[in-house]
Amino acid sequence: MLGTSDITTASVDDSGTLSEHVFRRIQAAIVKGEIAPGSKISEPELARIYGISRGPLREAIHRLEGQRLLVRVPHVGARVVSLSHAELIELYEIRESLEGMACRLAAERMTQGEIDELRRVLDLHEQDAAFKAGVGYYQQEGDFDFHYRIIQGSGNKTLTQMLCGELYQLVRMYRLQFSATPNRPRHAFNEHHRILDAISERDGELAELLMRRHIAASKRNIERHYTAQAGQGAAPSTARGES
Repeated sequence: MLGTSDITTASVDDSGTLSEHVFRRIQAAIVKGEIAPGSKISEPELARIYGISRGPLREAIHRLEGQRLLVRVPHVGARVVSLSHAELIELYEIRESLEGMACRLAAERMTQGEIDELRRVLDLHEQDAAFKAGVGYYQQEGDFDFHYRIIQGSGNKTLTQMLCGELYQLVRMYRLQFSATPNRPRHAFNEHHRILDAISERDGELAELLMRRHIAASKRNIERHYTAQAGQGAAPSTARGES
C-alpha cells in the first residue's frame, strides 16, 4: 500500500489544483506499481496521506476510474485494476490492431519536422541509464513516448482519444509491470528505429506491419512471463521493460 508522501496543499504549485495534483500522484503510483494491482482504495487513508478533503479526492478517484486504472466492485468499493491473463492479451490484441493502423496513417500524415522530432526522442531513449545498462527502456510518458508520438502523428482524433486518452495509462501500467527477455530493451529500440525509417520513407504498409510485429513480440513476452510464473506457482511480479 502507499507510503507517506508528505504532500500538502502548500506543495502544489500555482499551475494546478490540489485535486489535479493528487490525481496525478495517485495515477503515477498505480502505473508504476507502487499501489499493487488489486489493492483496495481507502478514501480515509488517501485523504490522510495527501492532506486532501474527501470531495476533491472522490473527484480524482472518479477520473482514475475513467482511465480504467480503478474499478468499482459491488459491496467492496474501488480497487486498482488487475487484468487477468486473458484480458491482458485482449488489450495487446487491440493495441496491435489500432497502433498498426496509427502507424500507417502516421507514415502518410506526419510532417518531416514531426519525424525529425521523433528521431530525437529515440536519441534521448538511447542515452537513458537503465537502457544503457540493459535493464529497462525509457518510460517517460506523453511526448517522450515513441508510441504516443506516433498515435498523435496519425492525425485521427478518434484513434488518438482511444489510445492516448481512454487506454493510455492502463497500457502504460502493463508496459511497466511486465519484464521482457534480457535483450528486449535493445530489440525494442531497434524495432522502433525500423518503424521510424518506414514512416520516414512514407511506406505506410511496411510501417503498419512493423508496428504490429513489435507489439506482437511484446505480447509473446507477456505470455512467456505468465507461463513461467504459473510454473513457479507465483503471481506475476513487477519489473522494468518496454512493450
